[in-house]
Amino acid sequence: MNLLRPDYSRGFHSFACITFALIFLSGCGPTIQRPAGPAGEYSDATDLFEKGKFGQAIQFSEGLANASPPTPYTDRALVLRAVIFSGQIKAYKDLADAYSSGWEKTKDPQFRSEYGAQRQDNLQYGVEAALNLDQVASQLTKGGTIPKDLTLEAPYPAAEGPVVVTQLNRVRDGGGIPSGDRDAAAIDAQRKGIDDTLGEIVGGDRASARSALKAGPVKLDGFKFAIFLTKQLENGAGIFDKKHMHDPEKYRTIYREADDVAKAALAALGDKPDKEKEKEVKKLQEEIKVSLKNA
Repeated sequence: MNLLRPDYSRGFHSFACITFALIFLSGCGPTIQRPAGPAGEYSDATDLFEKGKFGQAIQFSEGLANASPPTPYTDRALVLRAVIFSGQIKAYKDLADAYSSGWEKTKDPQFRSEYGAQRQDNLQYGVEAALNLDQVASQLTKGGTIPKDLTLEAPYPAAEGPVVVTQLNRVRDGGGIPSGDRDAAAIDAQRKGIDDTLGEIVGGDRASARSALKAGPVKLDGFKFAIFLTKQLENGAGIFDKKHMHDPEKYRTIYREADDVAKAALAALGDKPDKEKEKEVKKLQEEIKVSLKNA
């Protein structure tokens, strides 16, 4: 026996077993392929949305939202982005207001400095979200109309946000908050904002939204979505009011877009006038008019 000769038989036998196992497993069911093109891009964005990676979902949906000519997934991407930006506006306003309250109440110089910085950071994030929502609204109502039928096609986020971000209670009272709790509050606030927005968009609550999205794509009425979008823009304009950033120019810009969307809501009624729906829009337009006067 040649002791210097390597024995390949054992390695070959292992390799053969592994290869056979892979072939066997691959033959157990159909190969699931990821969709290509716009469908694949949208699938990637919604996967990230489900995982709570909202910033990445925005990045992955940007190309679809700005596609020219539009793809079958462009409106879906715009609806998804409207949900994310609306939820972020809620979150950043809540965070900024909590830190503002803490800044006013605390007597600790270090807390005061930290709260002031946190307030400013969250307001800046809110500015970005509000301006992005303004762009989405403009894209969806191009030409003064809004699509009659829109679709919210996305899984409900796997990690649900809290009903109340309890970490912020200490902040509002002017007490200290560890950096870990501060980071957790930022994540929870955004999850809460998204979940609350999903409830609003389906015309119910979180449970309604979860059930609806689990059943499949949710068809959205153009008029109702325009009303939803108008209210979200009003909320976004609040980032620029005297209490927050105090930027009259951007405040008016967002409110003017809200008024344009309200007009698109009326246009969505077409040749089927509805007094109750018209009354709802007129009320929103009156609110917008008053807000613009107080800019």
